[in-house]
Amino acid sequence: MESNGGDMMQHGGQMMHMGNMKRKFWVSLIFSLPIIALSPMLKFSFMPNLVFPGSEWLVLILATFLYIYGGAPFIKGAKAELKERKPEMMTLVALGITVSYFYSLYAFTINQFFVADTHVMDFFWELATLIDIMLLGHWIEMDAVMAAGNALEKMAALLPNTATIVADNGDHIEKPLNEVVIGESVIVKAGEKIPTDGIILDGNTTVNEALVTGESKAVTKMKNDKVIGGSTNGSGAIMVKVTGTGQSGYLAQVMQMVSNAQKEQSKAEGVADKVAGLLVYAAVSAAILTFIVWLLVSGDFNLALERTVTVLVIACPHALGLAIPLVVARSTSIGAQNGLLTRKRQALEDATELDAILMDKTGTLTEGNFAVNDYKATDTAYSNEQILSLMGALESGSSHPLSVGILSKLKELNLKTIKAKNIQNLPGVGIQGEINKKNMTIVNEKYLRENKIKYDKNTASKLASAGNTVSFLLVANINVGFVAQGDQIKPASIALINGLKAQHIRPVMLTGDNQQVAQQVAERLGIDRQDVHAELKPDDKEKIVKQYQDKGFKVAMVGDGVNDAPSLVRANVGIAIGAGTDVAVDSADIVLVRSDPADILNFLKLAKHTTRKMVQNLWFGAGYNIFAIPLAAGVLAFAGIVLSPALGAVLMGLSTIIVAINAQTLRIGK
Repeated sequence: MESNGGDMMQHGGQMMHMGNMKRKFWVSLIFSLPIIALSPMLKFSFMPNLVFPGSEWLVLILATFLYIYGGAPFIKGAKAELKERKPEMMTLVALGITVSYFYSLYAFTINQFFVADTHVMDFFWELATLIDIMLLGHWIEMDAVMAAGNALEKMAALLPNTATIVADNGDHIEKPLNEVVIGESVIVKAGEKIPTDGIILDGNTTVNEALVTGESKAVTKMKNDKVIGGSTNGSGAIMVKVTGTGQSGYLAQVMQMVSNAQKEQSKAEGVADKVAGLLVYAAVSAAILTFIVWLLVSGDFNLALERTVTVLVIACPHALGLAIPLVVARSTSIGAQNGLLTRKRQALEDATELDAILMDKTGTLTEGNFAVNDYKATDTAYSNEQILSLMGALESGSSHPLSVGILSKLKELNLKTIKAKNIQNLPGVGIQGEINKKNMTIVNEKYLRENKIKYDKNTASKLASAGNTVSFLLVANINVGFVAQGDQIKPASIALINGLKAQHIRPVMLTGDNQQVAQQVAERLGIDRQDVHAELKPDDKEKIVKQYQDKGFKVAMVGDGVNDAPSLVRANVGIAIGAGTDVAVDSADIVLVRSDPADILNFLKLAKHTTRKMVQNLWFGAGYNIFAIPLAAGVLAFAGIVLSPALGAVLMGLSTIIVAINAQTLRIGK
């Protein structure tokens, strides 16, 4: 609670550390009942007035206990605010209950020890109801904060306490999880929780990653596949080499990401804090003015003080301080449960103003699972299989989808891979290295055109028109062959494009592929020709993001690779596909754990509903003051409409309760 909720509650001197609100509420309520029952106000109700000799002293004792015990959190909070020279919500609550108590003590003294023509009305029962309502509001508030942090608690509970380690001699040793180190091997039996991040060394299984990634379907895992600590193993036993544990594990990083997002302050929250601070001074000023006017008009000190107390009670904007933090805490938590991780929560607000979403083609709109459809030598010195083997040698150290496609084809044909030396990645071009003391380079068609290297343009055009990405092999800067690979559009991509258009957001496709392949994919998806940008280098994507921004567009960028990092940072909202690289994830505002285009729409829904809840809570938290403060001051007293301190306490408490409950009703799809 301290790490997730306490930092969020910046007002009131950290309410989370001020005792058990639930217990305080129930104790205070029990002590309030006699005060209410003995109140002279009951003379005007249908209930009998239970006054007896000495009852006034009993009320005083009970009210004093309530002020000290039930009012302690608010008084401590006010001290903390005043110490920081930032009087806000707790200051007003403390001021309201303090004025109520000491005025009632003054009234008790006058009535008991001095002869007076009229009985001075005390505020003991208003004091009791005010403290009870405020404590109830804080109790519900704390429950809301705890509920908002439940996603983190659930994540923390996913990891088992121990892991079974495979020793060097083959023995299985059970060790506490915090003693497991990277590089060790662990055995995970069927149905057990996977204790750490790792790579499967032996065994096949299915893994349920629902509470970790939001993916409800069981995922098939085989040798060399990655597994995430906290996911549940299926029916097969597996041996896993540990690659991450403790703070280095995926689960810990997700928890830290969500926690940081909950602590971060957004623009809306900054506005709420400013309004709350101004409301403090406005309320105190209104209270002073109310006292002066009523004293001058009526000449009745007690009546003027009663109006002043009412203003101070009704104006307390504590709910305003909760309005934004509770909604964002809830939003980031349910987002994490659904595979939407918020790194910068300002992105939730910015996402509602987007005009265009720029998306990388490969891995975002398409599967990224390339399959070799054709390969051929264009130089008689090489065979077709040699071209494939040479390109496979250069691609052996890369995880790029095109590399995976070539290596898979070599494996399928049982072709031996040749070793390459001095392999270097050429951003936006391809890859180069040395094989058999010859410099070889894999390049794209754009590179051939720009460097005026000969190639069969007709063949390349036909392959590209069929949706293939064509890579060329250069030996000593001479084209000697090519490999053509095809990719598949993700099933959810068409629905994504239609969904964006329905929200009047322009879908824009960015790719390093040639123009023909890009246009063919764009036509199938329904993306306008003007919004297709092909044959891009890494820095080109960032420039295009800026071009749209210069036109006045609010832009989001979706990407999954190192090449996308600059454009993710440049965009108003950077969205990283979780299956991508750590660099891309670290550069983004939002991380989609699943590589599913539908989650872009889910994120937009979450952002829309989060912003709507923020606006609602701002009105629930402070909007009522527009009407309540004038009524409390007595502007309609001439019409017989006055607002009592007790009713002021009820309204203030209700606003806090409504804000907390409203935040908890936030859903992605509603």
